[in-house]
Amino acid sequence: MTKRPFTLAEARASGVTLDALRRKSWRRIGTELYCWSGLADDPWRVLVAWRSQLPPHAVFAGKTAAWLHRLDVEPCNPIEVIAAGIRSRPGLVVRNCHIKEMSIARGLPATTLDVVFRDLRRRLAPAEILVLADQALRLNLGRFHELAEKAESPMETRLRWLLLQSGLPKPEVQANLHDTNGRFLGRADLYYPSAKLVIEYDGGIHRERLVEDNRRQNSILNAGYKLLRFTAADVHQRTDVVVEQVRSSLLTFSYL
Repeated sequence: MTKRPFTLAEARASGVTLDALRRKSWRRIGTELYCWSGLADDPWRVLVAWRSQLPPHAVFAGKTAAWLHRLDVEPCNPIEVIAAGIRSRPGLVVRNCHIKEMSIARGLPATTLDVVFRDLRRRLAPAEILVLADQALRLNLGRFHELAEKAESPMETRLRWLLLQSGLPKPEVQANLHDTNGRFLGRADLYYPSAKLVIEYDGGIHRERLVEDNRRQNSILNAGYKLLRFTAADVHQRTDVVVEQVRSSLLTFSYL
């Protein structure tokens, strides 16, 4: 019982009472579902446990299905399913509708990614849909947005979306940079080739590799590129500044 989530019936069969399950040693994760409090969070194990409690025709949907297809979303808050004859309960949202398009993802029944994107487009901001579409494309799961690119992080996607929504030209994504001798310098998060403008998102990984990134930046600047770097705070809180700096840099090179 310390290895995986378990049902109330399994607990009772092992001699563990409901009163005992209410103590600190155990954690309730759903209706009649529990796990040992020391068990590491594992969404897949939680979904497997829930699956055992659901009718055979139940299919995981929404963000839960998106996670099963390997997209980076929260799958269990709440768990989403499509099933007839059952009702929602704490931790579980049930939609009583008919679904024709289903698949098996990570060994569990889930709506197809086409259905997932049709569903989430009604609920998520356009930038977040593009984040998921970029992830799907990078994972070779298919193209689900006309603007999708193989961006390496959600914040890079959000930065690109900000520029596009401000009317700026579409930048290249993960573009290879070379010096005049053809030596590879690195890849740009976003790049405007006609202006030789490199745009980078600075996340936590950049701070951890500061020395390496500084050397790379120096090589890029010495090769005649112009470089702008932005953080999450810039993208979320200083959008006008980001757009104006990019626009000014493009105008300097007569790109616009």
